[in-house]
Amino acid sequence: MIEAMPIVSASTGLHETLALLTSQLHPDANHKEDLVFLKDVFSEKSLGYLMKIHEKLKQYEKQSPTPVLHSASYLAEDLAEELQNGPLEDDERELLLLLSTPHLKAVLSAHDTVAQKNFDPILPPLPEDLDDDLEEESVKIVRLVKNKEPLGATIRRDEATGAVIVARIMRGGAADRSGLVHVGDELREVNGNLITHKRPDEISQILSQSQGSITLKIIPAVVEEDKLKESRVYLRALFDYTPFDDKATPCQEAGLPFKRGDILQVVSQEDTTWWQAKKVGDCNLRAALIPSTQFQERRLRYRMKMGSFPAPVSPKTPTYDRAEREDCDSDGALNGKDIASLRRSFRLKKDRQAAPGEAHTPDANHTDFLIYEEVTQYLPRPSERPRLIVLIGSLGARITELKQKVIAENPRHYGLAVPHTTRARKCHEREGVEYHFITKAAFEADIQNGKFIEYGEYKDNLYGTGLESINRVLDQNKVCLVDVQPEALKTLRTADFKPFIIFARPRIYVTQKKQLGSSSSLSLGITEEDLQEMKQSAERMEECYGHWVDYVLVKEDPVSALAELQVVLERVQMEPQWVPVSWVRS
Repeated sequence: MIEAMPIVSASTGLHETLALLTSQLHPDANHKEDLVFLKDVFSEKSLGYLMKIHEKLKQYEKQSPTPVLHSASYLAEDLAEELQNGPLEDDERELLLLLSTPHLKAVLSAHDTVAQKNFDPILPPLPEDLDDDLEEESVKIVRLVKNKEPLGATIRRDEATGAVIVARIMRGGAADRSGLVHVGDELREVNGNLITHKRPDEISQILSQSQGSITLKIIPAVVEEDKLKESRVYLRALFDYTPFDDKATPCQEAGLPFKRGDILQVVSQEDTTWWQAKKVGDCNLRAALIPSTQFQERRLRYRMKMGSFPAPVSPKTPTYDRAEREDCDSDGALNGKDIASLRRSFRLKKDRQAAPGEAHTPDANHTDFLIYEEVTQYLPRPSERPRLIVLIGSLGARITELKQKVIAENPRHYGLAVPHTTRARKCHEREGVEYHFITKAAFEADIQNGKFIEYGEYKDNLYGTGLESINRVLDQNKVCLVDVQPEALKTLRTADFKPFIIFARPRIYVTQKKQLGSSSSLSLGITEEDLQEMKQSAERMEECYGHWVDYVLVKEDPVSALAELQVVLERVQMEPQWVPVSWVRS
């Protein structure tokens, strides 16, 4: 029989209660075998140990511990793989050996099991024929239809509860178009399969591979977010981005790949790390993830600190056209049309002060990193001055010759900024037509006052293109064409000029000599070494100044290059173009 149980307090441990219960069991003639069985079970040491463990866990649970992360074993595997890919110091070799031991792997696996609450009992799914009226109101069954496109949602595991939560809804995706899935919803099942015990990356893979009809069991968020209005922020990308090479992205399939120069419409900036954006001109209406400016800058600073981010590359050789430079050797060949061909003269003042307006250019105050530039579409109104057309070219591009042909064919519509010089005026020259003739002292004073976008020295005479000369052409409602060294772009990229920048480069083939033929002007005196130098010049300019370029003109021959340039110039005057938003707001 069982005697009356002694009173135990609430603080009495479970294993103590079990011991008291065992002591009260006495054999009974009618239930002898049953009581002996119970006594043997209750007296089993393993059960006592389990009770003690249970008690300790309950005490620890009162402290509400939360795991630092839910995938320690995967982090250890990634670290071990990283260590194996490079030379090892003694302490690194010891760490790799430690991470490879079965005991540590088992401990980390147990940690992840507890952190992800995989030990919780898994309840069977509700019967399909269950009456809808009996189902809890908090459970929502959502059926979506998708093709091979991603579902358009990212998920995360709640650190406190272990629940799988919808973290983002990608604008324009299947989930967003349905209007049935919201940020903060808890995801329980996918197509009748419980996913609470799976890792987020496993769930994402299941969702991405599913096609046709997808049934989701969801616990709606307590407060569903209001659908945000789609923003109208447009950015020009100043770097290339490939999501599948980015280990930091929360979902590589949800990332948006882009190239430098692409225009991105940012539709959501509520996440400070990952923005949602679409590529302008892309037929895909679904938004995808791009790194935010703050996040991209933060990790670039970290890479620079660690030495893995390269310093900006500057051209080490002249970028002007050598053929144009050689034309300057003949008497009177300058004619005010090729100041950009002259070498820079730093003998006057090597550390000249910035020209007026230079501090207002987008990169004057912040040149650390090229990430994004906010832009808007712009087309000059009839009452506004035309946009300045700026040409820069690598070796072999012959941009001065190209500019002269455009102006010669339509001198009423296109104009040339008349340069300044200190040389004496020749008998056939007119002031303000071929040159503005000034004294050397006046020229040097204008340099000090930042009135030249660039200047140079030739045969002891100074030549320069002034800001005033450009403004004079634009004020006549003519399109002003200038060809400059790319360093001058910082001075010219202002709201006043709103320049459209064209980068001209010759098309260089591996077997260029054979393809040019004797009839081509490029074939005269061109060596394989020259071709390699042209190729390197174009690559350096593209790397250093490509983020400022609006159009790249690849020259096949002078005739086709001129025709292409004329089409581009007409398009700038007739069609809206993307410009920095500061040019319009100012």
